[in-house]
Amino acid sequence: MKKMKNFNKTTKSNLITYGIVIAMFLIIQILVSTGNVSSLLQGLLVPLCAYIILAVSLNLTVGILGELSLGHAGFMCVGAFVSAFFSKCTQGAIPGGLRYLLALLIGAAAAGICGILIGIPVLRLKGDYLAIVTLAFGEIIKNIVNILFIGRDENGFHFSTVDTNSLGLSPEGEVLINGPQGISGTPKDSTFVIGVILILITLFIVQNLIHSRSGRAIMAIRDNRIAAESIGINITKYKMMAFSVSAALAGVAGVIYAHNLATLNAQPKNFGYNMSIMILVYVVLGGIGNIRGSVIAAVVLTLLPELLRGLSDYRMLIYAVVLIVMMLFNWSPKAIEWRAKYSAKFRRGTKKEAA
Repeated sequence: MKKMKNFNKTTKSNLITYGIVIAMFLIIQILVSTGNVSSLLQGLLVPLCAYIILAVSLNLTVGILGELSLGHAGFMCVGAFVSAFFSKCTQGAIPGGLRYLLALLIGAAAAGICGILIGIPVLRLKGDYLAIVTLAFGEIIKNIVNILFIGRDENGFHFSTVDTNSLGLSPEGEVLINGPQGISGTPKDSTFVIGVILILITLFIVQNLIHSRSGRAIMAIRDNRIAAESIGINITKYKMMAFSVSAALAGVAGVIYAHNLATLNAQPKNFGYNMSIMILVYVVLGGIGNIRGSVIAAVVLTLLPELLRGLSDYRMLIYAVVLIVMMLFNWSPKAIEWRAKYSAKFRRGTKKEAA
């Protein structure tokens, strides 16, 4: 009976999270159709979906596994460039919908494989050391992309790390990846509707993993590694599982992001240290381990600067105040005590009404 009660509570919590995403989607669609959303904000809707997926996936590593990773933008970069390269190569040969689906799978697989390859040596480290190594991975990926030149002609693919002239392409050949200038002409297949569907799929994967047997093992490792190991939990297996799933989902976010741009290049603001920190801010402000909080924080902190653009002189001041208020509400001992007291009163009132 108790198990059934916990199951119902978990299901209800998951449904509330899905409901918030669907309600957000419907509200935005109504506002767009009535002309109440500016073109600037409409341009942010697809990147917003990518940021939500990034925040939820990073929370799997930081909140559920308990490891600090600062290389999430690197996994996003892998998914973005691998999928954009695939779409560029197959444009015209594969129908749009099928091509985008394959790009999603390839981008997720590439990022997941990188997560496994990086996780094998990195997950042996802890705390600050793990954060530094994952940060270095993100910067290495960005710099490799910036020196990579790939072209294609009738003789096949040509690779170089110098410039386009050294590719030795024939007059009919085309440059696919042009170093710091990135990839141009990627089909813009990403839409807000597809982004919301992928958010729901991401939430389904993460929440089902958290509430599964594997998820309980991952949280046991987070809470006490020695105790978890003493009862036979395979530490390496479950840490690798959480890290690789998180990386693969970051790759999906990269695919959404890449297929929304006419030109994709690896700049610091897109795939660098600042992007990794911004994703971590979403996780921390939404509540570490709180998946629903990550969704809300990503929405608020992405749209808020644009909504305040009219208050140009005070825009960043208000943004900073909101960050401080959210931090105090989530992490202040008094706020935590107040929330616990309020939720207890609410539960008692609900039980009385049911009786």
